[in-house]
Amino acid sequence: MHLNKTILAILACGLVIMTAEAGRKGKRWTEEQANAWYAQLPWLVGCNYNPATAINQIEMWSDATYDPVQIDKELAWAEEIGFNTMRVFLSSVVWEHNPQELKNNMNHFLGICEKHHIRPFFVLLDDNWLPESSYGKQPEPQPGVHNSGWVKDPALSLRKDTVQLYRFLRRYFKDVIGSFRNDKRILFWDIYNEPGAQHIGVVSYHLMKKTYEWAREARPSQPITSSICEMGPENVKLQAFQLENNDINTYHNYKDAADQEQMIKYLRMANRPLLCTEYMARKFNSTFQTVLPILKKHRVGAINWGFVAGKTQTNFAWGEPLPDKKEPELWFHDILRMDGTPFSQEEVDTIKALLKDNGRF
Repeated sequence: MHLNKTILAILACGLVIMTAEAGRKGKRWTEEQANAWYAQLPWLVGCNYNPATAINQIEMWSDATYDPVQIDKELAWAEEIGFNTMRVFLSSVVWEHNPQELKNNMNHFLGICEKHHIRPFFVLLDDNWLPESSYGKQPEPQPGVHNSGWVKDPALSLRKDTVQLYRFLRRYFKDVIGSFRNDKRILFWDIYNEPGAQHIGVVSYHLMKKTYEWAREARPSQPITSSICEMGPENVKLQAFQLENNDINTYHNYKDAADQEQMIKYLRMANRPLLCTEYMARKFNSTFQTVLPILKKHRVGAINWGFVAGKTQTNFAWGEPLPDKKEPELWFHDILRMDGTPFSQEEVDTIKALLKDNGRF
């Protein structure tokens, strides 16, 4: 199915869902509220952020491995490049172990961000990568393997008992969002990363619907969203719900500039602020030189995947392990090495030039 036909089907399906969900708890922001919020912001540019010393969300946020020194150093580099936001994944595993542990480290992290004039946004759930997870020491990276330790959140085994899972996740959402509901250091809440990804499909639909309910129960002053990805006929129902319930719209696109422009054209039909919260995969010609100017032209938020190449190893490509190489010849994601030097000085120069006159927080 062509992209335009897919999105038209999503929008049509969404009208039905919007009517059926009119009695849901909380209120969606109006188009006017959302666009007024966005108009007051600088062009939002940054990256999906995980410190180089953490293999996954659990390692980033656990007390034993939370690394403020590394985070401060890396966010100073981000500030110097001109980034003003970061997309950061949270961990329900850490929260379940000790809610205050996660919230204390979030608060500290937000302080570091504020120091560097960066306003991040947080992701609460994720359908990608390893199916199971646990608190404690995380595995070491598998040599040359992309995201060898990243975990789905919640784990697939927990999804078998939806009564218990929903009770747990509702507490997680209401506590985390509720605790920071008026914190101006947070841009917005990205409540569910790529629902239905990695062949989970519409199985995630009911969980995704609940996440909007729980997020709205927490009454955040910040807008909420979840990322639209893998657009196609098999996910029309799921993505229609997102488009009709997001306060602001976010999407992922790792394709070239022409595909980006087409996706922007059709998602703009919703008349809400638009951010691309994942892009930049060099082998697919999704680069800073080709795509970032398109996002700037349309004032679409630009959040690439990865910053400092570290334990996640996302400079290696999906499904192409290179266990005998320290780094691939052509990086897939990421911008800097652990010593702060760039994979490509031309890329960094391009980013700086495009952000030369951009506002800061």
